Amino acid sequence: MDRKLHLLDTFSAQGADGRLYKVKAYEQLVRDPSIVDGQEHWEPLGVTELRLDSGELVDVRPDGRMRVVASGLTLMRH
Repeated sequence: MDRKLHLLDTFSAQGADGRLYKVKAYEQLVRDPSIVDGQEHWEPLGVTELRLDSGELVDVRPDGRMRVVASGLTLMRH
């Protein structure tokens, strides 16, 4: 299954380390092979993911807090 990300939003967040980070919100898309007209067609999956500008995945907690998955660093929207 072909998948790609579509940029929805970019915002700043402050890390628990005091640094500012650029966070990007993406919508996941999948290629729709049922349409055969010589062009690629992409459909949204209804799934949004957050990533740091560096590409690291960011998890959003139910209370709105964010955490960088790889490092455990917590972030708050700035």
